[in-house]
Amino acid sequence: MAGENMLHAEVRQTEGLTFVARGPSNHWVVLDTSESGGGHGGGSSPMELLLMALGGCTGMDVVSILAKMKEPYAGFRVELSGECAEEQPHRFIRISVDYYLASDSALTDNVVKAIRLSAEKYCSVGGTLAPGVVLVHRYHIIRGTGEEIGEVL
Repeated sequence: MAGENMLHAEVRQTEGLTFVARGPSNHWVVLDTSESGGGHGGGSSPMELLLMALGGCTGMDVVSILAKMKEPYAGFRVELSGECAEEQPHRFIRISVDYYLASDSALTDNVVKAIRLSAEKYCSVGGTLAPGVVLVHRYHIIRGTGEEIGEVL
């Protein structure tokens, strides 16, 4: 039963372990695995895409919130590292989300607030993963005087 709160995706096998997928935006994404894993190495793995989805979701939230706060910055990126369980199905058990913001004038409290709002309220990917996966959020504010680092959650 499809409704307004439903998303739909289609995933098609192209050859071996290579698949293509698309959702409502109609953009195709290639999924694959390494040659040693039986694939062709022609696309991102599903687990890589999950990390990318989390990074994109929370990144979009944070920059949108910072824009509403009128916090200036020269660059922004999110780096994610996922720790997987040793036993099958090798699911993520912990993901570190590191936010890098280049700004000489952004207020640390506002950066922390933006990350916290994304993590606790807005990011649907993070909300889907929690509470089964430990998500650790850290900020890195790169200033002309050095780097300021802190853990949010």
